[in-house]
Amino acid sequence: MSMNRRQFLKIAGISSILGFGDAVAKAALLATDLKPPHMEPNKEALTAKRWAMVVDMSRFRTADDFRKTIDACHLTHNVPDFRNPDGSVDTKNEVRWITTVPFENAFPGQEHRFMSERFRKMPFLVLCNHCDNPPCVRVCPTKATFRSPDGIVVQDEHRCIGCRYCMAACPFGARSFNWFDPRKVISAATENRQYPTRSKGVVEKCTFCRERLQFGKMPACVEAAPKRGMFFGDIEDPNSEVRRIVSTRFTIRRKPELGTEPAIYYLV
Repeated sequence: MSMNRRQFLKIAGISSILGFGDAVAKAALLATDLKPPHMEPNKEALTAKRWAMVVDMSRFRTADDFRKTIDACHLTHNVPDFRNPDGSVDTKNEVRWITTVPFENAFPGQEHRFMSERFRKMPFLVLCNHCDNPPCVRVCPTKATFRSPDGIVVQDEHRCIGCRYCMAACPFGARSFNWFDPRKVISAATENRQYPTRSKGVVEKCTFCRERLQFGKMPACVEAAPKRGMFFGDIEDPNSEVRRIVSTRFTIRRKPELGTEPAIYYLV
């Protein structure tokens, strides 16, 4: 490895500040064109200009269809399952990345008085909408939540200070707060050690399985959903399946009147 005068002076300068030992090796790496292997992008990663999802509710016909989809997400991301002493779900402190709510709650204002009671109460899968104009991002004081170039609204639990401004700003109730230590209720038998657990006092939510996309995998919910129940892809790509669906079939989104531009589309 050759080294010119400028590179040598850079090493000498860093070494004089940090001390001679390991600083020399670190400075030498910074002064050259060498890159650590982990800095190289994964060639298998899935990329998009704008990620979006389509959910075909006609494919979800049983409670088991919903359960498998939700469990796939929650087990993959070590979402804590808080329970009451009697074993029932602690709905007050429940942490949810994806769940179901009736149509009338998912799409308030889109129901009408002639709608069948079955459809009004029909469960719909809901999750973070990864909006084009996310109000949660604007109010976060530490930038713990931010929008990536591909449209994913990211949540960095390490930056989160637990102020919950993002929860108040989200019009979809897509975020959860850890009032208790989630690590105490995560089973060692089911823990996914490939995904970090959170701590008490932070907000968490769906991330479109950003960590899986980096390794060429689709979101866990998409893989676990009934066949052709969920579609995920680049909506800016005119040849993608999600683009074809939203261009040729009637879809609805949650609270479109707010102007947040959700990236989740529903076939009903």
